[in-house]
Amino acid sequence: MREWQQAEAILDRERLPVQLFFGVTPEEYRSIKQRYLGLVTLVDQSIGAILGCLERFGLSGNTIVVHTSDHGDSLGAHHLFGKETMFEEAARVPLLIRLPGQERGKIVLQPVSHIDLVPTLLDLLNEPRHPQCVGKSLLPVINEEAAPPENAFLEWAPNRTKVKKGTSLARRRAVKRAVEESTRAVVTPDGPWEARNLYEDRQYAPVISRLTGEIHRWQESANDKLRL
Repeated sequence: MREWQQAEAILDRERLPVQLFFGVTPEEYRSIKQRYLGLVTLVDQSIGAILGCLERFGLSGNTIVVHTSDHGDSLGAHHLFGKETMFEEAARVPLLIRLPGQERGKIVLQPVSHIDLVPTLLDLLNEPRHPQCVGKSLLPVINEEAAPPENAFLEWAPNRTKVKKGTSLARRRAVKRAVEESTRAVVTPDGPWEARNLYEDRQYAPVISRLTGEIHRWQESANDKLRL
């Protein structure tokens, strides 16, 4: 962890201009980055403390340990700070699972989703899955019995609004569908930093068509009735 922080500090000194977006100076940015890295270190140490306690009290043999997060942080990428975007920096999170008796670690490079966490834990506990639980167990992936899912689907509700049964909407002409506002497609290997929108690029039309079909199939499996 310390080596990674030192490498990040060197890169920051080399690539920062005199002034960043929103009037943030390099010194202010470094201060923000230092606090972020400090929190990462704190989490790392806390996980170690938890694992140590499990060992000391003889609980590591029957305890599943999961570490993850609800979001990342832009930290200046795309001229943004914080979360609440679909960019990789904000959407990607850590996911570590340690099983009782696990002898070695395994890295799964293919993205997975939080929606699969509950089915996975229920599978590990030999408990049945509720019919409304739409995720899939990752236990076959953990046991190297199956390949990871090909796609991970992300959603974002800007104002965290829950529409309850009986809720009245405004007149139809007063309701604006955000889904009609814009569509963005990014192929990260060909466009680093997700800076180029490829949705209107005819070269990628077959890819867009395939991914659109994947989204519709996912909606059907999750009983998502939003029309895209």
